[in-house]
Amino acid sequence: MIADLPELGRLAARPLAALVGVAPLNHDSGTRTAPRITWGGRAPVRSALYMATLTATRYNPVIKAFYQRLLAVGKPRKLALIAAMHKLLTILNAIVKTQKPWAHA
Repeated sequence: MIADLPELGRLAARPLAALVGVAPLNHDSGTRTAPRITWGGRAPVRSALYMATLTATRYNPVIKAFYQRLLAVGKPRKLALIAAMHKLLTILNAIVKTQKPWAHA
């Protein structure tokens, strides 16, 4: 990920999520409002993050709880997985930025 995303640890969470393609972007026009969708970004990074998030939703207690909470309130599986990808990317960004190992509360 660091090879394909050298900005990791240097950008804030929102621009980084947009760069990877996991940020919800609007597609509105005039008075019409459409659901927010994710698109664009760096496909190799998004693919690696997708596979890491699939594993994290099973074995990482923080990501698993977040994913399960979204499913419990009725969010679609794909939407919950993309949100978990966004959360995992934010965690990775903080780890690289602070140069400290991750320790959840």
